[in-house]
Amino acid sequence: MSPRPLPLGVALLCLLLGGAPRSATAQAAPYDSTVFAGLKWREIGIFRGGRSVAVAGSASRPNEFWMGTTGGGVFKTTDGGDTWLPVTDKYFGGTIGAFGVSESNPDIVYVGTGEYPIRGNVSHGDGVFKTTDAGKTWTFVGLAETQQISRVRVHPANPDIAWVGAQGHAFGPNAERGVYKTTDGGKTWNKVLAGANGSSARSVNPVSSSMNLILFHVLPPSVVL
Repeated sequence: MSPRPLPLGVALLCLLLGGAPRSATAQAAPYDSTVFAGLKWREIGIFRGGRSVAVAGSASRPNEFWMGTTGGGVFKTTDGGDTWLPVTDKYFGGTIGAFGVSESNPDIVYVGTGEYPIRGNVSHGDGVFKTTDAGKTWTFVGLAETQQISRVRVHPANPDIAWVGAQGHAFGPNAERGVYKTTDGGKTWNKVLAGANGSSARSVNPVSSSMNLILFHVLPPSVVL
C-alpha cells in the first residue's frame, strides 16, 4: 500500500500510542533525573564560526564533536570543545546542513552541505562529502543539485548505507527534493522518497535500531513511514 501523508501531530501520536511495531516501541531504560540537576550550560566556541545549524558527535568518543558553519565549512574538536580546528578548508567550505557519523566506525562521516532553515538569504551547498579517516581527507560523493540538505543518517552497523534528506532548491519546485539512499558508500544514490507537491525532506529518523522502519518528516508538515 502506498504511504499516505498524515498531519505531523496525528502521526506522532499514533507512534506514541502504539502505531509502530512492538520492536520499535521498547521502553527506554529508567534514569535518575537528579544526575542532570547540577549541570549548567557553558559556551565552548568557536567564537568566529558564525551561525551554525549542524553539530554531531559519537557515543564512543565523548570528547569528539563536529560543527558545521554556514560560511566556513567544518570544524572539529577532540577535547570536548577546548580547541577547534578547521578540517575541510583544502577540500570544501561554505555552508553545512547536516552530519552523519557512523556508529560502527566514527572515522567515517558524511557531510551534507547547504543550510536548511529557510531565510531570505539562505546559502546553498554543493552536495555530500565523506571522510573515512576522521577528517584528514575528504571525497565528494554526489547530490550536488540538492543544494539544501537537512539530515544525514548512517546505518548503525554498515557505514556504506546512508540516507540523505534534501530540501532541494529553496525557492521553487524542483526534482531534487526528497530522500536519497546509498548502499555503496556514496558511489551511487537512489531517490527512495520523492517530495510530493513541492514538499521537501526535513528529517530522516530511524524508529527501530535495525533501520528497517524510518520516519520521514517532510515540508509542508506530514509524516511518511
